Amino acid sequence: MTYSIDAQHTTVQFKVRHLMIANIRGVFTKVSGSVTYDEASPTASTVDVTIETASLGTPDPARDAHLKGPDFFDAEKHPNITFKSKSVSKSGSGLSVAGDLSLHGVTKPITFAVSMPTGETKDPWGNLRRGLEATTSLSRKDFGLTWNAAIESGGVMVSDQVDLIIDAELVRKP
Repeated sequence: MTYSIDAQHTTVQFKVRHLMIANIRGVFTKVSGSVTYDEASPTASTVDVTIETASLGTPDPARDAHLKGPDFFDAEKHPNITFKSKSVSKSGSGLSVAGDLSLHGVTKPITFAVSMPTGETKDPWGNLRRGLEATTSLSRKDFGLTWNAAIESGGVMVSDQVDLIIDAELVRKP
C-alpha cells in the first residue's frame, strides 16, 4: 500500500547540544512525501520525503533567522532536505531504513531506526492511517554545516552531532 505523509500530523524534530551543557530542539513544519509499505513484506517498502528548510522553527526567532541563513542551512540556496530510501531491513522489533539524505547541497547515505508501522486505523472521515517513529543521528560537518565558535571553558558552541526524530502519520492513498 502507498501512503502520503500527513503534514499536519507529522513532526520532524532535531536536537543538538548547545554550549556543551544543554540540548536545543527545533522543528521543521513543512514535510511531504510518500511511504510504500507492504505489511507482509516490510523489506520491500520505500520512503521518499521532502522537508522545506525554511519551515525550521525554535522558540527563538533570532536563532531561527541565523539557522536559515548562510552560516547553517542557507534555506534560500537550499530550499529542501530530501530522503530517498535504498533498502529496508528488519532490525529488532522495528525496521532499519537506509537511503540518501540530501542536505545543504550534499548527499550522504544515512540509516533511520524505524518503529514498525502501527496497524491501519480508520479516521472519522473514512481514511486509513498508520503511524511510525524514525530516528537517526548525523554529523553536521558531513553536510558542510561547519559554523561554530569556541567557548571560554573549552569546547564549542554547537555540537557536531544532531539527532533527528520523526513522528509520522501516514494516510493510505486511494
